[in-house]
Amino acid sequence: MGMSLPDAAWRTRPGLAALTAVLGSTSAQSRFVGGAVRDTLLGLAPADTGAIDIDIATSLPPQEVLERLEDARIRAVPTGLAHGTITAVTEGGTVEITTLRRDVATDGRHATIAYTDDWREDAARRDFTINALYADPVSGEIFDYFGGLDDLSAGRVRFIGDPLQRIAEDHLRILRFFRFHARFGSEIDVAGLEACTARANDLMALSRERIAAELLKLLVAARAVAVIALMVERGIWRAVLPEIDADGV
Repeated sequence: MGMSLPDAAWRTRPGLAALTAVLGSTSAQSRFVGGAVRDTLLGLAPADTGAIDIDIATSLPPQEVLERLEDARIRAVPTGLAHGTITAVTEGGTVEITTLRRDVATDGRHATIAYTDDWREDAARRDFTINALYADPVSGEIFDYFGGLDDLSAGRVRFIGDPLQRIAEDHLRILRFFRFHARFGSEIDVAGLEACTARANDLMALSRERIAAELLKLLVAARAVAVIALMVERGIWRAVLPEIDADGV
């Protein structure tokens, strides 16, 4: 076995072990994914078990997830059933469970999805390599399909596959690129930066609410000032907030 997920307080959250057991005892059925895995590998997982978002990817179809939770008397909320996401309410907090997916069609704001049982296919639709790391809920074994561990070690935020294609699928990924770079990045990924610069005007198609939510997360990042300066230099800030002159930022 390769790298394993280090011990972290959130892994002992009340109700989590019971939940993962309900979803299946093997990593072929369910795995932790996303921010909790990434932050734990970086040693950034908080001591407060309720202060981290836990996401589980599963090969089970949504209806089976609902049935299993119901049989186990775990409250299930179909928060995003159209996209395969169900929220489980456990003693220690909520956990989002999402069936493995692939994109069928995208328009930069929304995606039409289909379910799959292919973990690599699910990873391929995610934004950055550091966000596509999965962990076995029991052994902690890490599954890395696109070099996310190397990028995490290097402090590199890198799109999965073609950056332009990833941005075309969801324009908000431009802001997420800069937000994650402000938080985790060392030397910026040139291909990602050039793609974000080229597609900056795509941000104008997004709702102000989505943009505002992402900007708030960027502003509290450790290197927010330097990254915003880069966004101004590249003309991206103007696309985000056209009413604010760059000289006033």
